[in-house]
Amino acid sequence: MFLPSFFKEPFYFKTLLIGSALALLAGCQTLTPDTELRGTGDLGVVVERATGSLLIVDTSERAILRRIEGLGDLSHASVKFTRDARYAFVFGRDGGLTKVDILTGEIIERVIQSGNSIGGAISQDGDYVAVANYEPGGVKIFESTDLGLVADIPATYRTPKGSTERSKTVGLVDVPGNDFVFSLFDAGEIWTLDMTDDQPDITRFENIGEKPYDALISPNGRYYIAGLFGEDGLAMLDLWHPEQGVERILPNYGRGEKRLPVYKMPHLEGWALAGDQAYFPAVGRHEVLVADTTDWTLDKRIPVQGQPVFVMSRPDQRQVWVSFAHPKNDVVQVIDTRSKEVVKTLAAGDSILHMEFTPRGEHIWISARDSDHIKVYDTDTFEELATLPAESPSGIFFTDRAHRIGL
Repeated sequence: MFLPSFFKEPFYFKTLLIGSALALLAGCQTLTPDTELRGTGDLGVVVERATGSLLIVDTSERAILRRIEGLGDLSHASVKFTRDARYAFVFGRDGGLTKVDILTGEIIERVIQSGNSIGGAISQDGDYVAVANYEPGGVKIFESTDLGLVADIPATYRTPKGSTERSKTVGLVDVPGNDFVFSLFDAGEIWTLDMTDDQPDITRFENIGEKPYDALISPNGRYYIAGLFGEDGLAMLDLWHPEQGVERILPNYGRGEKRLPVYKMPHLEGWALAGDQAYFPAVGRHEVLVADTTDWTLDKRIPVQGQPVFVMSRPDQRQVWVSFAHPKNDVVQVIDTRSKEVVKTLAAGDSILHMEFTPRGEHIWISARDSDHIKVYDTDTFEELATLPAESPSGIFFTDRAHRIGL
């Protein structure tokens, strides 16, 4: 076979290599922000509650990347992430469950699964999404891939009059073993839900206290602790020893004191555990309670400027940050866990609703609903690093939650 001389020379192969390289470069130049390859480890979302939208944010650049609209009623929305931290599940107050691609900004699936929902969780293996519902009371389980319904579990209980009712479900968290745990607000119960064999297996713990309103799970997945709105104290279930039942901890912490009107229910899911101590918001009081986790007794009450809503520990556990209910909800306070005293007060905006630490805790993002902005602070120097515009922002959720129990 005859070949021209230039095919026989190294020049031909060099030309092919150069051409291939130029083609690759041309391909790279055509990439858009929506198709650019990147990880999700420094991404997160901010809920814009008034507009039913979601902001995708970059925590490294402290920047807003895009807005996703059409997510329904987000007045009390929460977010969970898939194991690969690419997809976010948004739980809306209108019963909407939406799966969002945070890299492309697309809504992948959306279902209206109830009349009123209050949060959700992802199973340990990532296969299931569980949703806690107010109306009708109960928990629904969905496939994480396509949001196909797997199980519908009504939260039924028997009233003192003998009738069967359905209770609002709250404090839903994931725990190791492909289990979920949640509380029944109206019934005063805690239920564990085992999804190991694809069939729901329920264990009920009754008479745990009056009106459990929210709950947390310890970072190691051992202790499930429900706050009680109807009485002082908390209810704790040791999941390593469930046969011991539910233990009441910090009972009567407000005995002899008049409880103030509660303008906003405290939140427990952003747990604050620091060393061998746990920090809890006191319902109806201007205090943060500190418990010794070796025996769960009250160690100290820390006075704060208002009724605490979120009490959150920095990842290194050297600080606890506190936000507050109306009317003193325009500041956050910082507690030093060594001295157990408030060491800083920051005016971050009007109607502060949520805080979120970057994965290693060097920064904190704070949403101020009525100021229409998000503030970013250095947690060491307390320097303000950025102010980002947002429409009535509330919940802030970073993708490192995908790899943490109960968050």
